[in-house]
Amino acid sequence: LRLFNAAGTVIDTNDDWASTPVLAAAHGQAFTQTGAFGLSAGSKDAALLGTLPPGAYTAQVSGVNATTGVALVEVYEIP
Repeated sequence: LRLFNAAGTVIDTNDDWASTPVLAAAHGQAFTQTGAFGLSAGSKDAALLGTLPPGAYTAQVSGVNATTGVALVEVYEIP
C-alpha cells in the first residue's frame, strides 16, 4: 500500500501492518474509534495511520513480488 500526495510524491507505505510498531500499538484503539473491522494478529494486511492536511491523495495497492489478488481500500477519520 502506497499513499501519494497531490504532487505525486509517496508520503507513506506499508505492506505488513503488524510489523509496524506504531500501527500494532494503535490497532485496537484506532479500529474501535472508527468502527473499522479489526485485522487478525499476524496478518500480512497493509494499513496506514497518520495525520494528513486537507488535500487530494491517491492510494495505490500492488502485490508483493508481482503477485496479484483482490484489494479493498478503506479510509477513516479518527474522531
